Amino acid sequence: MAMRLAATSTEYVRLTAVSKAAGSAISMSAPPKFAFLPADGDDNPEAGDWLTGEWSTPMARILIGPAGGATTLTAGDYAVWITWTAGAETPVYRSPGTLTVY
Repeated sequence: MAMRLAATSTEYVRLTAVSKAAGSAISMSAPPKFAFLPADGDDNPEAGDWLTGEWSTPMARILIGPAGGATTLTAGDYAVWITWTAGAETPVYRSPGTLTVY
């Protein structure tokens, strides 16, 4: 995922979410959660970093920006993280690439 977004824009950030376990399905009953952390860091998101998104199969998405988004990001490069409930598992993935806010 490489995405560029103006800081004044309100748009969905979308990620394709696929369960790696053979024969397992992603539970749509619990919404996906996203975290936006500085791209130059290696830390995993903490509990307070997660923002609730929604499913738009097969994508997970979250509205970000100043006009009603879940968060407004300042200019910079961000790593986009995603987690969701998958049966007994709660996978946490860092999306490849970055979200650049300008």
